[in-house]
Amino acid sequence: MNTLNQKVSLAEKIGYSLGDCSANFVFQMMMIYQTKFYTDVFGLEGAIAGTVMLVARIVDAFIDPTVGLLSDRTKSRWGKYRPWVLWTALPFMVFYVLAFYNPGIEEKGMVALYATISYTLLMTLYSFNNTPYASLGGVMTSDIKERTSITSIRFVAATVAQFVVQGLTLPLVGKFAGASGDKNHGWLCTISIFAVIGFIFLVITFFSSKERITPPANQKSDTKQDIKDIFKSIPWRAMFILTLFIFTTLAMWGSAMNFYFENYVDKGALYVFLGKMGLVANNGGGVWYSILDSFGLIVSSPDRSYEVGFGLFNMLGALVQFVGVILLSRYLANRFGKKKVFIICLTLTAVFTALFYFPNETDIETMFILNFLKSLAYAPTVPLLWAMIADVADYSEYVNYRRATGFVFAGIVFALKAGLGIGGAILGFLLSGFGYVSGAGVEQPDSAINGIMLSSSIIPAVCFFLGVIALYYYPITKEMNEKMQAELTERRKGDNY
Repeated sequence: MNTLNQKVSLAEKIGYSLGDCSANFVFQMMMIYQTKFYTDVFGLEGAIAGTVMLVARIVDAFIDPTVGLLSDRTKSRWGKYRPWVLWTALPFMVFYVLAFYNPGIEEKGMVALYATISYTLLMTLYSFNNTPYASLGGVMTSDIKERTSITSIRFVAATVAQFVVQGLTLPLVGKFAGASGDKNHGWLCTISIFAVIGFIFLVITFFSSKERITPPANQKSDTKQDIKDIFKSIPWRAMFILTLFIFTTLAMWGSAMNFYFENYVDKGALYVFLGKMGLVANNGGGVWYSILDSFGLIVSSPDRSYEVGFGLFNMLGALVQFVGVILLSRYLANRFGKKKVFIICLTLTAVFTALFYFPNETDIETMFILNFLKSLAYAPTVPLLWAMIADVADYSEYVNYRRATGFVFAGIVFALKAGLGIGGAILGFLLSGFGYVSGAGVEQPDSAINGIMLSSSIIPAVCFFLGVIALYYYPITKEMNEKMQAELTERRKGDNY
């Protein structure tokens, strides 16, 4: 194992980060728009849409650990994990397009079947691409500060994708739909553009990254032992539960806010607010106005304010999160340790999430202020999650004298995807339970509006708090991590290790 040079160049960090930018073109789309796409474009009932997502989770239970075991046992001149990023790049993006393609099927049973197959295949390719990608980040360096720097830059890139997907998707769909209002064409064009960019970024990641940490030279493949080591690991169990609850919450809240803006927020008040932001059509113009209009960010009437208003809401959150990752995450983690920072910031995030229940439908400014505060509180945690999981892989090697990075990350990626599916499924079941009527532009009963409000505030806040509880069982403090890394460095210098 080469430990002589654990420094990573800025160019390599940026190249690696583009892989997560690519993954987030897919992830953010599923987190924010998948449920609404199924209910309002495919016309599926909320409970059926939720069931589609849960079916994919059953498949993931077998796929994710398999991917982890396969990548850990891959031997190539490019390493263990890098080749998977390249091999899966094209099929991953092809299935991304298919998952948001409306084939024009009329019979709802067949629509549900198509949704289930396309979503499951997309999630399968997500595993085969993202598990090795995440594992790659755990073997680029063992330097604690370098690892935090890598994850910080990685999530700056992810936040850029978040900004683009959450902010521009609906305006672009409307733009490509044209005067005819063909939303199916709008979705196909928008997703295809994201897919092409995502493919290019994954290829760049493959060529720019390097693996520096390898398992101990005398380590033999032992699947049974790998499984035993991981499941008895307290920090791995804590991170699994934390990841599950965080992404359940993010999927539920992100999707629910889409419904919140379309069905609860007053469109007239939102139109006035957008006018103050310079996003309402006028007789003026200029270069900046033309640029905004080319992305569909200029609204011409109150009934079109939802798409641009929700996009602006998401872009504000992404921008604040972007600044927070850059300015706060690394500084706070190096000073106080990842665990302490995560507990405090996630608690504040839960509080600000719960407060979304209280603004009335015309109080647009309060909604945007709460989003600013929530995004700022959550920002430092974004890169810390994956840095802490890499620490868990080191902990497993520290305790067991064996390294199974891919298997460690496979379990966490499964938790992430399970949370994504469960959060969307919970929202789908809640919508059906509260009487939501599927279909675009349908007026909703008061019970459905109340369900949307609860799903955007109190319910996801409770899930965030459950994640905070899981963090208390995570044993790797700043002091323990420094001691662990020092001893691992000494071990790796040994000839027989």
